[in-house]
Amino acid sequence: MEVSTIGNIDKLAKAEKKVKDLKGFYIHLTVYILVNIFIITMNVIIRIWEGESLYEALVNFGTFLTPFFWGIGLVFHAGKVFNFNPFLSNDWESRQINKYIEEDKREFEKYR
Repeated sequence: MEVSTIGNIDKLAKAEKKVKDLKGFYIHLTVYILVNIFIITMNVIIRIWEGESLYEALVNFGTFLTPFFWGIGLVFHAGKVFNFNPFLSNDWESRQINKYIEEDKREFEKYR
């Protein structure tokens, strides 16, 4: 098998994994939207049934508790799928690698 063929197989595998991850995220997003619409609707209906006004039912903290915390998980899932990490980016990794290389060079120069 040629090197270029192996490289193409590797690229194909990476592309397939990326598509699979993207599909998983879109499924997660769809389930998030549908389930949370149902949960919010049921919470509001139950609270109205118990005598609260529509406004009171909508502004109640418990009505949006599940979507809020599940949304945090969804944001992290999106960050993983779309390679978004503002804290430990590739630029940060490069700076850290260069920093350690420079430290090693200085340490080596001490004993020269």
